[in-house]
Amino acid sequence: MRTIQKLRFSYTGCVAKLFIIVCFFIANQVAAQTVIEKIVQEETKNSQLQTMAHELLDGIGPRLVGTPQMKKANDWAVEKYASWGIAARNEQWGEWKGWERGITHIDMLSPRVKSLEGTQLSWSPSTKGKAVKAEIVIIPDVADSLAFVNWLPTVKGKFVMISMNQPTGRPDDNWQQFATKESFDKLKKERTEMTDAWRKRLSKTGHSSRMLPIVLEKAGALGILTNNWSNGFGVDKIFNAYTTKIPTVDIALEDYGTLYRLVESGDNPIISIQTDSKDLGTVPNFNTIAEIKGTEKPDEYVMLSAHFDSWDAGQGATDNGTGTLTMMEAMRILKLVYPNPKRTILVGHWGSEEQGLNGSRAFVEDHPEVVDKLQALFNQDNGTGRIVNISGQGFKYAGEFITRWLAAVPSNMKDSIKTTFPGSPGGGGSDYASFVAVGAPGFSLGALNWSYFNYTWHTNRDTYDKIIFDDLKNNAMLTAMLVYMACEDNATFPRDKVDLGTNKLTGQPIQWPAQGKAMRKGPIAPTN
Repeated sequence: MRTIQKLRFSYTGCVAKLFIIVCFFIANQVAAQTVIEKIVQEETKNSQLQTMAHELLDGIGPRLVGTPQMKKANDWAVEKYASWGIAARNEQWGEWKGWERGITHIDMLSPRVKSLEGTQLSWSPSTKGKAVKAEIVIIPDVADSLAFVNWLPTVKGKFVMISMNQPTGRPDDNWQQFATKESFDKLKKERTEMTDAWRKRLSKTGHSSRMLPIVLEKAGALGILTNNWSNGFGVDKIFNAYTTKIPTVDIALEDYGTLYRLVESGDNPIISIQTDSKDLGTVPNFNTIAEIKGTEKPDEYVMLSAHFDSWDAGQGATDNGTGTLTMMEAMRILKLVYPNPKRTILVGHWGSEEQGLNGSRAFVEDHPEVVDKLQALFNQDNGTGRIVNISGQGFKYAGEFITRWLAAVPSNMKDSIKTTFPGSPGGGGSDYASFVAVGAPGFSLGALNWSYFNYTWHTNRDTYDKIIFDDLKNNAMLTAMLVYMACEDNATFPRDKVDLGTNKLTGQPIQWPAQGKAMRKGPIAPTN
């Protein structure tokens, strides 16, 4: 009888425990669904994305490292977070050349008068308040470096063109739509031959493309003319100058082609350039960090991540204003609907990503306490489109965790997401790689293309009007949901790595990406 009673008691106890576990599971599911629904409701009814985009992109503008606009953006973000009740700070990671873009005038004076479309390259010297007028020469096709040295004195007092003249200003998709196959094939063949010939022409000078402007500057050139066409109507990629005394400008394909042909035909065009940029010496540079403190596990972290800096010919809208706005909006929503997270939520708005992930690499170096206790980091940095790709970055159990986190996401948001598990570790490209390199779980939220690489990535057309706000709203909600689920997960993300296999070319084992060191002071002068 006692045995039967014990069995009954044991059975009753097991049922009770099971009941408690089931109730606890259901309660957690209900709580999660409630938070997910609140995230959707808040973004749907009260989105701040367009307001923030206007303030950041129209009001402050592009955010080149070392410029007053970069610091202004840092301060704006801290103030915005404070208005939401979120603690935020600017944390210095290094120093950079201080510079501010001014007004640029580029005009053709002869053989006819025309204002030219062009952009001074970042960190380019000014013309010291006056217009510089001169003829133009094209880098010649010399026999060798000795012949180039003999030619070099002829650049004194002239502008020098150092870019190839493109055979067409129409992008390939336009040719594919309208040209005959024979015509398009002919163009591609000619372009390949021209590109190869131009590469050889520059090579025979004996100098790299970075050193060539410096050599021309030392020889007495008055300015460097370039064209870095981005294979789309009206778009050029604008990077930094290497000259330190004379201006370097990018002239739009159409006007560059006009000047190039005039020089070739012996019409000797004369142009005038005035650039009014300011050299501001060496200035400190910052990451902006914001935090919602965790309650149960405050020393464990879930991070949102996006670089804050940009190149500055446009507004830095899709690279990476959209990533920045996604993370800020997600933080705003989380503070409202999930104010007491289990783990601490951090967001990193990184500086100088464009020069080599410098801000995020510095954070990794400076904050081992965060890196060591990082549950997950979610980074967005490839345009305005909906998030459609997530890779496990080579972490063995990434599929188990990310699949669990995505399970709470509404089907209309997650069904279009392609996941790759365990995936391969990213060695660069954006700031998540700074964390992956030290074995911390950083994940890239890959977006739809929206002609990103041709039309907005590092171009003069990366502006507010290119943002797809419906997609951005989707991304803000998805990011908030992933952060919430990662925070609430009872399990800690394990850092086991997959075997990456063997390099087919060398036969050697493929290595996990090495940690890169932050460049704390820049820019560094180029060498041959």
